[in-house]
Amino acid sequence: MATSTTKYRVKTFSIFILALFCIMCVPPTDTSASDDSAADQAYWDSVRAVMCPRKMSSAAEYYKNKDWESTVRIYGDIIRYGCDRDDPEEVYQYYAVAFEYLGRFDSSEYILLKGLQILPDNTNLRKRLAYSYKKQGKVDQEILEYSRLSDLLPEDISIKTELAKLYGDQGAYDDQVDILRQILEIDPGNENAQGDIARVYEMTGRDPLQIYGERFHNNPDNVSYGLDYADRLLNAERPEDAIDVLKQVISQDNTSKVAYRQLAKAYDRSEMFQQASESYEELFKLDPRDFRVAIQVSEVNIAGDNFGKAIRWAEKAVTSSKSGEAYAQRGNVYYKSFQECRSADISIDDRIVASLAHESFTVAEENDYRRFHNSLVWLEENEVLFGRSHWFMLDANKKKQGYVKPDSECYKWVEKKLDKDPNW
Repeated sequence: MATSTTKYRVKTFSIFILALFCIMCVPPTDTSASDDSAADQAYWDSVRAVMCPRKMSSAAEYYKNKDWESTVRIYGDIIRYGCDRDDPEEVYQYYAVAFEYLGRFDSSEYILLKGLQILPDNTNLRKRLAYSYKKQGKVDQEILEYSRLSDLLPEDISIKTELAKLYGDQGAYDDQVDILRQILEIDPGNENAQGDIARVYEMTGRDPLQIYGERFHNNPDNVSYGLDYADRLLNAERPEDAIDVLKQVISQDNTSKVAYRQLAKAYDRSEMFQQASESYEELFKLDPRDFRVAIQVSEVNIAGDNFGKAIRWAEKAVTSSKSGEAYAQRGNVYYKSFQECRSADISIDDRIVASLAHESFTVAEENDYRRFHNSLVWLEENEVLFGRSHWFMLDANKKKQGYVKPDSECYKWVEKKLDKDPNW
């Protein structure tokens, strides 16, 4: 029993001694640890201050000489020693490019993703990453990267164009249309985007005019959208719809010469010749020096059988320009009225008007304008002109005037006189 008690006391004493020893062996708090860490940091900063410029210089030299293996190796060292801190964009971009030249696009991807952990919004690194995905055939990742770039650079049309193409190649037409719409918001006159969106609509069985209509109706104050929509309506042979759009455009900008010109064209195609004339007249007010607008007023009035107004505007064109084109238009008014009014047996009045047409066509050709040459030849070859024999058939009182004018109702608008030829 005594032996058992003695063993217990010895065991207890041993545990006490061991515990005391452990307590004594615990080191005191090292107040100098943080100082050592700061010293280490200062040491490595001083090392990098000397080493990093050398590494960066070597990298630039290797890159310049297109030594891609050495470029890859040195940029690896640069990152390993923390020399990428001052300019991480340059380091990770050129490191990735070196891998690209080696054809190691998976490595390029890895480096760029590492760089983007430091610079998540860096567009240059993301562009290179998209290129890396493209070369590896990782289309989904490429689309995702271009989508991120589009968010980071919302005004960059080239990025949106590439994204739209990627969506189109994958048959994601709704997404493609959405991006193309964004392009047109930035650049309404972008013909490539307009053409692409029209093709997508045709491929998917939708009316390509819908996109232009939506764009204008959503932005009714945007004159350029309205003009674009109206132009496409005219091309689609929907002049009546174009008229409604152009009226809205003019209500926003009543100085738009393009709008008035398109409106006149739409009225003309709808055979609303009076309204076409009025639109061209408004256009002429905006630019009274444009004699061709006066000719257009004359043209639509010929189409509407309003020869009196047609001749007045033709004369206005002659007065303002003295051009062969203006003289030809005046001749055309007389020629068209002659064809409209002539009797079966050509009357004296018919011959007078035919001769007035012939006179103006002749002056036009003398001024190198030959658009109506066939009409001139027809008048000469069909014996419809007023000549010497017709002059001698007039009564004495008319001969005394020295000129002739038509008297019939169909030609009552004719004010110009046909003078007697000195050879008669």
